[in-house]
Amino acid sequence: MRIALAADHRGHTLKEKVHALLNEKHHEVIDMGTNSSRSCDYPDMGFKAAKAVAEHKVDRGILVCGTGIGMSITANKVPGVRAALCLDELTAQLSRSHNDANVLCLAADVVGEERARHIVERWLETAFEDSGRHARRVWKINVIERGQDPTKQKYTGAAR
Repeated sequence: MRIALAADHRGHTLKEKVHALLNEKHHEVIDMGTNSSRSCDYPDMGFKAAKAVAEHKVDRGILVCGTGIGMSITANKVPGVRAALCLDELTAQLSRSHNDANVLCLAADVVGEERARHIVERWLETAFEDSGRHARRVWKINVIERGQDPTKQKYTGAAR
């Protein structure tokens, strides 16, 4: 899998640990920065990685900042991105299986290296349940993203 990886200065150390894990699992990592703990602005790196996901240059993205909140907000401004801030394995699994999240956001100040490892592994191994209510709900998210009212649209069975 091709994965865009990005962090701000507070997430840099955890990003490097995630990078090593992704290499260990034989994923292709596209590192979007930052490459130091020098202060920087999370929207700069988060946008680049989210855009790569939206443009299908990568399969998924993983973003890291202190709380994960700033990266999540930034990524979700990019059409085509469904970013989820996950603090444990269950939210990682459900973000994929129920919401087809294509960007994982991690909170470096909240989750340690070991928990982050388990979150990333679970997120990567979980498939989207591309049928029934979950597909319909992701479809509605896509309708909203296009500026339309999902209550006035008819679902045809296509999630994307």
